[in-house]
Amino acid sequence: MMQTMMNKYRIALLLLLGISSFGCKKYLDVVPDGVATLDNAFSNRANAEKFLFSCFNMMPNQNDPFTYPGNVGSDEIWWDIDNSGIHGRSGSQIARGGQNVTDPLWNYWDGRRDGKSLWIGIRDCNIFLEHINKVLDITDYERSRWIAEVKFVKAYLHYFLFQLYGPIPIVDENLSMEVDPAEARVYREPVDKVTDFIVNLLDEAREGLPDMIEDPINEMGRPTKVAAAALKAKVLVWTASPLLNGNPDYAQVTDNRGTRLFPATADRNKWVRAAAAIKDAVDMAHSLGNGLYRYKNALFNIADTLQLNFTVRGAVTERATLNPEILFAPTTSANSFQNYCTPNFYGVQISNGSELCATLKIAEQFYTNNGVPIDEDPSWNYADRYSMQKNTNATHRYFIASNETTAKLNYLREPRFYANLAFDRGLYDVQALLGVTTATVKNRSGEAQGVQYSGQHIPTGYFIKKLVSFRSSITGTGLSPYNYTIPVIRLADLYLLYAEALNEIKDAPDHEVYQWVDSIRNRAGLKGVEESWSRYSSVPTKPSTKEGMREIIKRERMIELAFEGQRAFDLRRWKDAQKYLNQPVQGWNFQGLKDVDYYAVTTYFNGRNYTYKDYLWPIYQVSVIRNSNLVQNPGW
Repeated sequence: MMQTMMNKYRIALLLLLGISSFGCKKYLDVVPDGVATLDNAFSNRANAEKFLFSCFNMMPNQNDPFTYPGNVGSDEIWWDIDNSGIHGRSGSQIARGGQNVTDPLWNYWDGRRDGKSLWIGIRDCNIFLEHINKVLDITDYERSRWIAEVKFVKAYLHYFLFQLYGPIPIVDENLSMEVDPAEARVYREPVDKVTDFIVNLLDEAREGLPDMIEDPINEMGRPTKVAAAALKAKVLVWTASPLLNGNPDYAQVTDNRGTRLFPATADRNKWVRAAAAIKDAVDMAHSLGNGLYRYKNALFNIADTLQLNFTVRGAVTERATLNPEILFAPTTSANSFQNYCTPNFYGVQISNGSELCATLKIAEQFYTNNGVPIDEDPSWNYADRYSMQKNTNATHRYFIASNETTAKLNYLREPRFYANLAFDRGLYDVQALLGVTTATVKNRSGEAQGVQYSGQHIPTGYFIKKLVSFRSSITGTGLSPYNYTIPVIRLADLYLLYAEALNEIKDAPDHEVYQWVDSIRNRAGLKGVEESWSRYSSVPTKPSTKEGMREIIKRERMIELAFEGQRAFDLRRWKDAQKYLNQPVQGWNFQGLKDVDYYAVTTYFNGRNYTYKDYLWPIYQVSVIRNSNLVQNPGW
């Protein structure tokens, strides 16, 4: 009888969303491993807690380089493996323009091609909410908190699908197991209805969540009130942004009911609503003691320059127990990133296969040491950036090895450039027991960190230092990683979102807009926006206009949140992806033996054709056939 009930749940879900029946055994996993039946799952506290954690486990893993859509599928992190075949990893194929409708990559709708069906997670959340009141041996506080946590997860799963696919069905309750198949063929709901559903669910969750995690050892990674408020803010920013707010590409999309799925005109009040939600989340965070992270060490003194370097890296890689900037982070480890981003010091191969690297384009996005773009700073030789220079200047003693030659592109850059990236003849710092250990990266062909054989190299010449904790140790036996998790939301993200929302609301930017961007810049060792542009930029009035400030905020987000899984989503919500993702992937010539050969700009991929249809991912065509009420996304 129990197996029959499980099968009915599966059939209802298949009909509900039109998801594929491939891998059908997965759909029978209604209860976590080790729990025999659905009834038993809620027979006591221990089993119910297992089910609770199974709901958490359905959240996409931002710390996995290859299964999270914000990572290797965009233009900032390049993975030099040509997995263009049918069984290749989704990130590599999407980065090369391989998304398709016949078998979509990173399919989080059906659970295929490096994705998992988030509808399964939503179903499990609903099962939990339907049955948790059966558990007798838990306190009222635990029951209330667990319900709130599952509502948070349920909201997050809907939001993640919303980011990928746009309008989605709302699954607030599971269908009856006796549902008529015709009633199970649900519709995608309009953008505004989906937004309100997610926001209301987060408001409900917030009421039952704790102010803070009081038992970090056992409860880290679970949501708090401020996490719910911050996620609500990000949902509203997504809806207010150009992709879904009056996008003419989608204005005429209707379903077979005649319901318009996208708003036809842009609504400024959506930015007003988003700004209020961001400010609420920021104020709550401040009241609970959250603030921007700054590195401190009471054991030994290090130079201010290195402290700033560790501050920038630590804003992401410091554990939440020591980092007041983190508002929500899962418990999954970022060790895969560390393994694939760490240079192979001491002749020891750290990673398995090709490393992850930053593209030359991203290296060029970081500011000069004057805090403005490299092509706007008259004192910085933009035209000569690809030529070489030997370091004989003490100014760069913390960044570039003395008397070594590297590209001029690597000189006179802002602190975040040196904290985020490692490059040929650059210095690599980690915190040791009694001080700082420094190594020189030598990345030309045949050198210690350069190409050793075809499957082990970074083509672009830029290692991603930011995602390797300065507390990780690299020895003759390999990498001993400091376990941390890349945050889903940190305070710097909200500061920049608030500046963006205010800039969209106001006729022209003012101090209220500048201060939130300046707080991030000041933490990174830069002057404020107005001072930097007026003193050092060839476009000194840029911060005084809405359009100019919009461009500055976008660039600040790219720099500050680089390699954290944010840029891919930002480019889509701004409708900027066509501008950037069709540009060639370039770097230095990793096969060069001598500096003159190595420092030759080389194109590693070109010809991606990112069009308007790629802003929203396709729904698997089998699912659309299975549920005729589903409308395929435009262009697919």
